[in-house]
Order: sequence, then C-alpha cells, then structure tokens
Amino acid sequence: MKPFAESCTQNQQHILNVLQKEFADARHVLEIGSGTGQHAVFFARALPHLVWQTSDVDVHHPGIQAWIDDEGPDNVRAPLSLNVEIDAWPDTTFDAVFSANTAHIMGWPEVEMMFTGIGQVLEQGGRFCLYGPFNIDGKFTSESNARFEQWLKSQHPKSGIRDQAELDLLATNAGLVRRATHAMPANNTILVWEKTRG
Repeated sequence: MKPFAESCTQNQQHILNVLQKEFADARHVLEIGSGTGQHAVFFARALPHLVWQTSDVDVHHPGIQAWIDDEGPDNVRAPLSLNVEIDAWPDTTFDAVFSANTAHIMGWPEVEMMFTGIGQVLEQGGRFCLYGPFNIDGKFTSESNARFEQWLKSQHPKSGIRDQAELDLLATNAGLVRRATHAMPANNTILVWEKTRG
C-alpha cells in the first residue's frame, strides 16, 4: 500500500500554481525530502516540460517508488539517497530545486547544510522554492503556527519554524538571493531564491 498524506492533496494544487510560474523555464528539478512521493507524481505530471528528480532518506524510498510505479509519468525519477547531514549531494546540477515542509522538521545545522548543498548543485540563474510555515522578524504569523511549533518541539526538540531573515542569510552564503514570496493557504508560504553567483 502506498503511503498517503492528506496534507499533500490539500496543498498540491496551490503549490503547483506557483511552480508553473517559477519553474516555467526549468528542465531538471531536484526535490529534497520527497516524503510519500505524492507531490512528485502530481507535479511531474502537471509539468511535463521538466524532469522531476525525487530524493529522501532511504526509509522513505519504498513509498516514493510505489507512487512512481503506480502513477508516475515518464518524467519523474526514482529517489536518490539524500540525508542532507551525512550523504554526498548529487554530482550533477539542476536548474531548479523544490522542497516542502522540511526546514521546520530538520535541526538548524541540517537546514544550514541543505542550503550549502543547494548552492553546490543549483545552476546559475536556477531557482529554489521552499514551501512551509515561516516566522517573520522572529514572530509567528498566526496562533496556529505557534501551536504547531509547540507540537513540533514536543516531538523533536531541535525542530521549529524558521525565520525568513535567517533563511535569507543562509541563502546569501550559498550564492542565492530572494526573488519572490508567495502567500499560501493555512498560514504557509513559498519562498523563492535565485542562484546569482558561484
């Protein structure tokens, strides 16, 4: 049985509306943290002009592959092993990177490593789209996000909702500049950075 996350079905069309614009000229996308695999097959089917490369820690690979086998179009690829803290990053480059609901689950050192790795594999002019809840100027954008962080930390003390300015600093260090901010339903956001230097 394929893994299933209700949140994916709730947010995928909203995310796609943004990706159709931000990845209009992309040809090779790396998804970091493909999770169940639902997003990968949905986005790849809706964006046939690009190749969608899945990745995640190994424990999630069977579920991702099950979605690809059952419903995946020809332009979605089997998952790469990518634990941002310990695994080597792909030795190829991408002109787009996507990740959803990962930064608040990772510990901060892992978030730092994720941005460093993206800076290595993202081509000049390529875009990184990161979806999730984010703080602004150290403050929660909603009471529900504040409650969500309490729950996160009860599960994993090193997790937490990240501040946009702190992520921008990591992006700058990796050669990226914020180009767009897209408000999304349920107090989420898509942040978009562009690779401007090596």
